Amino acid sequence: MASAQQLHLGVALDGAGQHPAAWRVSDVRPAALFTAAHYLAHAKLAEAASLDFVTLDDTLALQPGGEEVVRGRLDALLTFAALAPVTSGIGLVPTVTTTHTEPFHISTAVASLDFASRGRAGVLAVPSRTEAEVAHFGRRTLPSEVDAEAENAEVVDVIARLWDSWEDGAIIRDEPTGRFIDREKLHYVDFEGRFFSVKGPSITPRPPQGHPVVAVYGDSPYAHGADVVLIDEIRGARERFPDAKLLAGLSIVLAETEQAAIDRRRALEARAPFPPGLSFTGTPADLATELPRIAASGGLDGFHLRPAVLPDDLALFTTETVPALQAAGVFRQTYTGTTLRDHLGLGVAANQYAEA
Repeated sequence: MASAQQLHLGVALDGAGQHPAAWRVSDVRPAALFTAAHYLAHAKLAEAASLDFVTLDDTLALQPGGEEVVRGRLDALLTFAALAPVTSGIGLVPTVTTTHTEPFHISTAVASLDFASRGRAGVLAVPSRTEAEVAHFGRRTLPSEVDAEAENAEVVDVIARLWDSWEDGAIIRDEPTGRFIDREKLHYVDFEGRFFSVKGPSITPRPPQGHPVVAVYGDSPYAHGADVVLIDEIRGARERFPDAKLLAGLSIVLAETEQAAIDRRRALEARAPFPPGLSFTGTPADLATELPRIAASGGLDGFHLRPAVLPDDLALFTTETVPALQAAGVFRQTYTGTTLRDHLGLGVAANQYAEA
């Protein structure tokens, strides 16, 4: 008998939850949304359930909306840098805006997160598409959507080259000769692209994972080349991204009975519309039944879960849905590796500059 497909599960830790009115019904105090402790508490819930990774949204502009929505946020990468030393298993995948950020800076920041987390870092590379973000910098005009996505893909290419610009054995620390590094194992990347010209090498040694995990959203025509692709439309996605780990975004509203979950959703929708995208409303047990079915029918590797309200929906998912998935043999009992690449089954990242 063939073994059951093993699901990969990530979870978004955005604000008080994905729903715009989450802050009005959550037990979390609004001021806590601007503390690392808030995100650590929810990352610990995910880690206790052996989930693959957590994400944190970020942009270079305020969230749209008026007084009724949460506005303002912490820097995602710096927040996860604070979480790195006080977590031990969960992958940390912050959103980084690529349009107004140099790839050299992204590569060193994410590499530093990988060192701080001992190999659990990733990056969700997202382009900027708003005039508000352009106005913060004043250096360029708003790129077209196609150009922004093409630039995002070029950034993904460049940061991998910079991670590879130090070979794994570059640090030799030879005290008798006074040589700290082997200069033969540092490489110029000499990248000349449409958007960037980068000499290299990096100022940061090659990260523990070689390549921290790179994720992108699947609505881009340039999403190829990423390790993980997050999608909202399942149909045809596997054909478009045959080589990536494919995770569908799924909003969840959970309760101990189906009617109670429906009532929770209606109460939220009475305050604000639910964000578009795939969603599930029901019991944790029913969700455990649905996830493997959806994954099998859509050729998915797993899900990027978006709890409607934190901690409510995340707590029910980790304490009830995950044990049911484990009992069904479709999710790990505990972490079997130490890095995010281990969790996702991505294997060792080859260095493109090292001699065979």
